[in-house]
Order: sequence, then C-alpha cells, then structure tokens
Amino acid sequence: MITPATRDAALLASRIALSVLFLVMGWGKLSDYSGAVAYMAQTGAPLPALSALVATGVELGIGVALVLGVFVEPLALLLAAYTVVTGFIGHHFWTMEGMLRYDMMIHFYKNIGIAGGLIALAVAGPGRFALRLGRSAKTPAL
Repeated sequence: MITPATRDAALLASRIALSVLFLVMGWGKLSDYSGAVAYMAQTGAPLPALSALVATGVELGIGVALVLGVFVEPLALLLAAYTVVTGFIGHHFWTMEGMLRYDMMIHFYKNIGIAGGLIALAVAGPGRFALRLGRSAKTPAL
C-alpha cells in the first residue's frame, strides 16, 4: 500500500529523475554554446543559434523548476511537448540507414517515453515536497 509520505517521496524522486537529463544537456549547451549551435545546424534545426538558446533556457529553466516543484503541472506538459518536438527534429531515424537508423530510433522513442513520464507527472502534481509558487489544488502548500 502506498502511503501519502511514500507517494510524496516518489513524486520528488520522479521530478529529480526526469529533470536530470534536461539539466545535464542544458548545462552542456550553456558551457559549449558554439558546439550546441553546430549540433543544431547539423540536425537541421531552424535558426540554429536561436534554437540552441531556446533549448538551453528550456532545459535548464524547466529542469530546475521541476526539481524545486514550481509550476509542475504546466511546465511538465510544456517539457513533454518540447521533448516530442526535439525527437522529431534531432532523431529523425526514418531518414537514416543501418546502425545509425537503429540508434536514432532508440533515441526518438526514448523521447516519447520521457514525454509520457512528464505527462504522468503533470497529472500527479509535484507532491508535498515542493516550493509551491504554482499552488496545486491537489496538495496543500508546505
């Protein structure tokens, strides 16, 4: 049986686990912005410099917000949409062949799976261990 305390701890762990990828990748883009721009150009992202800037802000900003439990419901949905879109832009396996196709297919469906986890987090809410700047009707503020 899942107790409220266990549920809240699991939601905190979920927020952290789902955010780690975005924080690591966002930090990588911030610390090597020219490399991020080059990657965006290589994948065919529109306006590579702007795409790299947006990606850095989204990944770091929303990643931190989710860890803290701030505005979890709308930001998790926004990040889910971002993750699906970046899957189509960055992992277009249907245009590739051989092992590269297989590798990109894994990455694409990984993005879809992460989006599913983010949608589930948006539905569940942040749990009790959150800052609550974006107050949820599901759980009271600390």
